[in-house]
Amino acid sequence: MRGKMLIVSAPSGSGKSTIVQWLMREHPELNLCFSISCTSRPPRGTEKHGVEYFFLTPEEFRAKIREEAFLEYEEVYHDRFYGTLKQQVENQRAAGQNVVFDVDVKGGVNIKKYYGDEALSLFIQPPSVDELRRRLEHRATDSPEAIAERLAKAEYEMTFAQYFDNIIVNDDLEKAKQETLRLVEAFLKNA
Repeated sequence: MRGKMLIVSAPSGSGKSTIVQWLMREHPELNLCFSISCTSRPPRGTEKHGVEYFFLTPEEFRAKIREEAFLEYEEVYHDRFYGTLKQQVENQRAAGQNVVFDVDVKGGVNIKKYYGDEALSLFIQPPSVDELRRRLEHRATDSPEAIAERLAKAEYEMTFAQYFDNIIVNDDLEKAKQETLRLVEAFLKNA
């Protein structure tokens, strides 16, 4: 049976990665696997081609853009691209994997447009921008300037929530995890 797609997007600090990692770790019965994205940045540490990412040169990445090989892509910085290959997703689906996209909001909207009802799109939202500020400050990983940039970006990203199938307000992590699980189980059951 062909796999389905789960798209999860959120502003930074909303708890998206925590929820997705919990879902994948604690619920193997869902057969969730991350999509393997492409990037034009060099591998870091022990990263391997075809495992964490497909590592391409900027020229190879641009050639794939011209071929329309990507579901979504973004040039984050000059010559620093990230994107999701259509063929890789299809290979994973053909293998029966339910493919998880942990992507930015624009990427999430584009993937949902492409796959329609074959994909479930979830937007993880912080309870408020003030709470998001508190979380980012509590992390203690960013400078005040970086936090201000993340908050401005988050306010912009939150305007995309309306384009997702479901919005999960993460004001209580356990409740948000359970709500995500319920939505994913219902979606996969109706496959």
